[in-house]
Amino acid sequence: MILKPQQLSQIQRVSKRLLSMPASKGSPSNAKILSIEPLPTQDAKWTKLEKITYQDPAGKARLWECASRTTRPEGSEVDAVAIVAIIDKPEGPEIVLEKQFRPPTCGVCIEMPAGLVDPNESVETTAIRELKEETGYHGTVLSKSMVIYTDPGFCNTNLNLITVKIDLEDERNKNPVPQLEDGEFIEIFTVPMATLSEQLEQLHREGYKIDSRVQNVATGIKIAQQFKL
Repeated sequence: MILKPQQLSQIQRVSKRLLSMPASKGSPSNAKILSIEPLPTQDAKWTKLEKITYQDPAGKARLWECASRTTRPEGSEVDAVAIVAIIDKPEGPEIVLEKQFRPPTCGVCIEMPAGLVDPNESVETTAIRELKEETGYHGTVLSKSMVIYTDPGFCNTNLNLITVKIDLEDERNKNPVPQLEDGEFIEIFTVPMATLSEQLEQLHREGYKIDSRVQNVATGIKIAQQFKL
Protein backbone atom coordinates (compact mmCIF):
# COMPACT_ATOMS: atom_id res chain seq x y z
CA MET A 1 0.00 0.00 0.00
CA ILE A 2 1.45 3.38 -1.03
CA LEU A 3 0.72 6.13 1.46
CA LYS A 4 -0.40 9.55 0.37
CA PRO A 5 1.56 12.60 1.65
CA GLN A 6 -1.37 13.45 3.93
CA GLN A 7 -1.28 9.96 5.49
CA LEU A 8 2.49 10.14 6.00
CA SER A 9 2.14 13.46 7.79
CA GLN A 10 -0.58 11.95 9.98
CA ILE A 11 1.76 9.14 11.04
CA GLN A 12 4.54 11.62 11.78
CA ARG A 13 2.21 13.75 13.89
CA VAL A 14 1.00 10.72 15.83
CA SER A 15 4.58 9.53 16.42
CA LYS A 16 5.51 12.91 17.87
CA ARG A 17 2.39 12.84 20.05
CA LEU A 18 3.27 9.37 21.35
CA LEU A 19 6.73 10.53 22.38
CA SER A 20 5.44 13.60 24.20
CA MET A 21 2.46 12.14 26.10
CA PRO A 22 2.81 12.30 29.89
CA ALA A 23 2.69 9.04 31.82
CA SER A 24 0.07 8.40 34.49
CA LYS A 25 1.81 7.50 37.79
CA GLY A 26 4.88 6.34 35.84
CA SER A 27 5.73 5.19 32.33
CA PRO A 28 4.98 1.54 31.42
CA SER A 29 8.37 1.44 29.68
CA ASN A 30 10.09 1.78 33.07
CA ALA A 31 8.80 -1.61 34.23
CA LYS A 32 11.07 -4.65 33.99
CA ILE A 33 11.13 -8.37 34.74
CA LEU A 34 12.91 -9.27 37.97
CA SER A 35 12.54 -13.07 37.86
CA ILE A 36 10.60 -15.90 36.27
CA GLU A 37 9.98 -19.14 38.16
CA PRO A 38 7.46 -22.00 38.22
CA LEU A 39 4.18 -21.25 40.02
CA PRO A 40 2.86 -24.03 42.26
CA THR A 41 -0.78 -24.77 41.39
CA GLN A 42 -1.99 -24.06 44.92
CA ASP A 43 -0.50 -20.55 44.76
CA ALA A 44 -2.29 -19.50 41.55
CA LYS A 45 -4.85 -16.76 42.21
CA TRP A 46 -6.18 -15.77 38.78
CA THR A 47 -5.63 -18.84 36.59
CA LYS A 48 -5.45 -22.61 36.71
CA LEU A 49 -4.04 -25.37 34.51
CA GLU A 50 -6.31 -28.22 33.47
CA LYS A 51 -5.91 -31.52 31.66
CA ILE A 52 -8.69 -32.24 29.20
CA THR A 53 -9.47 -35.73 27.95
CA TYR A 54 -11.42 -35.68 24.71
CA GLN A 55 -12.32 -38.02 21.88
CA ASP A 56 -11.13 -37.09 18.40
CA PRO A 57 -13.26 -37.62 15.24
CA ALA A 58 -11.67 -41.04 14.74
CA GLY A 59 -12.84 -42.19 18.17
CA LYS A 60 -9.41 -42.05 19.85
CA ALA A 61 -9.06 -40.59 23.35
CA ARG A 62 -6.56 -37.75 23.51
CA LEU A 63 -5.23 -35.32 26.11
CA TRP A 64 -4.99 -31.53 25.97
CA GLU A 65 -3.42 -29.05 28.37
CA CYS A 66 -5.41 -25.88 28.98
CA ALA A 67 -5.14 -22.68 30.99
CA SER A 68 -8.33 -21.23 32.45
CA ARG A 69 -9.33 -18.08 34.30
CA THR A 70 -10.82 -18.43 37.77
CA THR A 71 -12.55 -15.04 37.70
CA ARG A 72 -15.57 -15.49 35.40
CA PRO A 73 -18.68 -14.41 37.38
CA GLU A 74 -21.42 -16.97 37.85
CA GLY A 75 -24.01 -16.54 35.11
CA SER A 76 -21.68 -14.61 32.81
CA GLU A 77 -21.04 -15.95 29.32
CA VAL A 78 -17.63 -14.28 29.07
CA ASP A 79 -14.59 -13.40 31.15
CA ALA A 80 -14.01 -9.92 29.81
CA VAL A 81 -14.61 -7.20 27.25
CA ALA A 82 -12.28 -5.44 24.84
CA ILE A 83 -13.29 -1.98 23.68
CA VAL A 84 -12.95 -0.46 20.22
CA ALA A 85 -13.25 3.16 21.35
CA ILE A 86 -13.72 5.55 18.44
CA ILE A 87 -13.46 9.33 18.53
CA ASP A 88 -15.30 10.78 15.54
CA LYS A 89 -13.34 13.86 14.45
CA PRO A 90 -13.96 16.13 11.41
CA GLU A 91 -10.58 15.12 9.93
CA GLY A 92 -11.39 11.42 10.38
CA PRO A 93 -12.11 8.92 13.16
CA GLU A 94 -9.41 7.98 15.66
CA ILE A 95 -9.12 4.88 17.84
CA VAL A 96 -8.13 5.05 21.50
CA LEU A 97 -5.22 2.76 22.36
CA GLU A 98 -3.10 2.03 25.41
CA LYS A 99 0.52 1.29 26.29
CA GLN A 100 0.79 -1.19 29.14
CA PHE A 101 3.63 -3.38 30.42
CA ARG A 102 2.66 -7.05 30.17
CA PRO A 103 4.99 -9.39 32.08
CA PRO A 104 4.32 -12.51 29.92
CA THR A 105 5.63 -10.61 26.86
CA CYS A 106 8.52 -9.01 28.78
CA GLY A 107 7.59 -5.72 27.18
CA VAL A 108 5.12 -2.88 26.70
CA CYS A 109 2.04 -3.85 24.68
CA ILE A 110 -0.14 -1.75 22.42
CA GLU A 111 -3.70 -2.65 23.37
CA MET A 112 -7.26 -1.44 23.31
CA PRO A 113 -9.03 -0.70 26.62
CA ALA A 114 -10.29 -3.91 28.22
CA GLY A 115 -11.31 -5.43 31.52
CA LEU A 116 -12.91 -8.30 33.39
CA VAL A 117 -16.67 -8.52 33.87
CA ASP A 118 -17.85 -7.89 37.43
CA PRO A 119 -20.59 -10.00 39.08
CA ASN A 120 -24.14 -9.05 38.04
CA GLU A 121 -22.81 -6.71 35.37
CA SER A 122 -23.73 -6.62 31.66
CA VAL A 123 -20.88 -6.53 29.18
CA GLU A 124 -22.09 -3.13 27.97
CA THR A 125 -21.83 -1.78 31.52
CA THR A 126 -18.39 -3.34 31.87
CA ALA A 127 -17.24 -1.61 28.69
CA ILE A 128 -18.44 1.83 29.78
CA ARG A 129 -16.94 1.35 33.26
CA GLU A 130 -13.56 0.11 32.04
CA LEU A 131 -13.32 2.85 29.41
CA LYS A 132 -13.91 5.49 32.08
CA GLU A 133 -11.46 3.90 34.54
CA GLU A 134 -8.62 3.38 32.05
CA THR A 135 -8.97 6.43 29.79
CA GLY A 136 -11.22 8.94 31.56
CA TYR A 137 -13.56 9.03 28.55
CA HIS A 138 -17.32 8.57 28.66
CA GLY A 139 -18.68 6.60 25.70
CA THR A 140 -21.84 5.26 24.10
CA VAL A 141 -22.05 1.60 23.11
CA LEU A 142 -22.63 1.12 19.37
CA SER A 143 -22.39 -2.66 19.04
CA LYS A 144 -21.41 -5.93 20.71
CA SER A 145 -19.69 -8.83 19.00
CA MET A 146 -20.46 -12.50 19.40
CA VAL A 147 -18.46 -14.38 22.03
CA ILE A 148 -14.88 -14.68 20.73
CA TYR A 149 -11.84 -16.62 21.96
CA THR A 150 -8.38 -15.03 22.03
CA ASP A 151 -6.17 -18.15 21.99
CA PRO A 152 -8.36 -21.29 21.78
CA GLY A 153 -5.43 -23.67 21.40
CA PHE A 154 -4.05 -22.63 24.78
CA CYS A 155 -6.86 -21.31 26.99
CA ASN A 156 -10.62 -20.95 27.27
CA THR A 157 -10.49 -17.18 27.88
CA ASN A 158 -13.22 -15.40 25.93
CA LEU A 159 -14.73 -11.95 25.56
CA ASN A 160 -17.13 -9.66 23.77
CA LEU A 161 -15.68 -6.94 21.55
CA ILE A 162 -17.63 -3.77 22.31
CA THR A 163 -17.58 -0.81 19.91
CA VAL A 164 -17.98 2.51 21.69
CA LYS A 165 -18.27 6.06 20.34
CA ILE A 166 -16.69 8.95 22.24
CA ASP A 167 -18.31 12.35 21.74
CA LEU A 168 -15.80 15.15 22.36
CA GLU A 169 -18.68 17.63 22.58
CA ASP A 170 -19.79 15.87 25.77
CA GLU A 171 -18.66 18.06 28.68
CA ARG A 172 -17.47 14.94 30.53
CA ASN A 173 -14.91 14.39 27.78
CA LYS A 174 -13.36 17.85 27.85
CA ASN A 175 -10.63 16.90 30.32
CA PRO A 176 -10.67 13.11 30.67
CA VAL A 177 -8.87 11.81 33.75
CA PRO A 178 -8.22 8.05 34.11
CA GLN A 179 -9.14 6.38 37.40
CA LEU A 180 -6.47 3.71 37.46
CA GLU A 181 -6.28 1.09 40.17
CA ASP A 182 -3.18 0.58 42.27
CA GLY A 183 -0.70 -1.35 40.15
CA GLU A 184 -2.09 -0.08 36.83
CA PHE A 185 0.33 2.00 34.75
CA ILE A 186 -1.33 2.87 31.44
CA GLU A 187 -0.54 5.50 28.84
CA ILE A 188 -3.38 6.54 26.55
CA PHE A 189 -2.99 7.76 22.96
CA THR A 190 -5.07 7.96 19.79
CA VAL A 191 -4.30 6.95 16.22
CA PRO A 192 -6.14 7.87 12.99
CA MET A 193 -8.01 4.74 11.92
CA ALA A 194 -7.07 5.35 8.28
CA THR A 195 -3.39 4.77 9.07
CA LEU A 196 -3.71 2.37 12.01
CA SER A 197 -1.90 -0.49 10.27
CA GLU A 198 1.09 1.66 9.30
CA GLN A 199 1.29 3.18 12.79
CA LEU A 200 1.32 -0.30 14.38
CA GLU A 201 4.15 -1.31 12.08
CA GLN A 202 6.11 1.72 13.25
CA LEU A 203 5.42 0.92 16.90
CA HIS A 204 6.54 -2.68 16.31
CA ARG A 205 9.81 -1.40 14.85
CA GLU A 206 10.26 0.67 18.01
CA GLY A 207 10.04 -2.48 20.12
CA TYR A 208 6.43 -2.47 21.28
CA LYS A 209 4.41 -5.70 21.42
CA ILE A 210 1.15 -5.59 19.43
CA ASP A 211 -2.02 -7.09 20.86
CA SER A 212 -3.67 -9.37 18.30
CA ARG A 213 -7.06 -7.69 18.72
CA VAL A 214 -5.63 -4.31 17.75
CA GLN A 215 -3.80 -5.84 14.79
CA ASN A 216 -6.97 -7.63 13.65
CA VAL A 217 -8.88 -4.33 13.61
CA ALA A 218 -6.04 -2.71 11.66
CA THR A 219 -5.95 -5.58 9.16
CA GLY A 220 -9.71 -5.34 8.66
CA ILE A 221 -9.44 -1.62 7.92
CA LYS A 222 -6.57 -2.21 5.48
CA ILE A 223 -8.48 -4.95 3.63
CA ALA A 224 -11.51 -2.65 3.37
CA GLN A 225 -9.28 0.10 1.95
CA GLN A 226 -7.55 -2.20 -0.58
CA PHE A 227 -10.75 -3.80 -1.84
CA LYS A 228 -12.86 -0.64 -1.49
CA LEU A 229 -15.47 -2.44 0.63
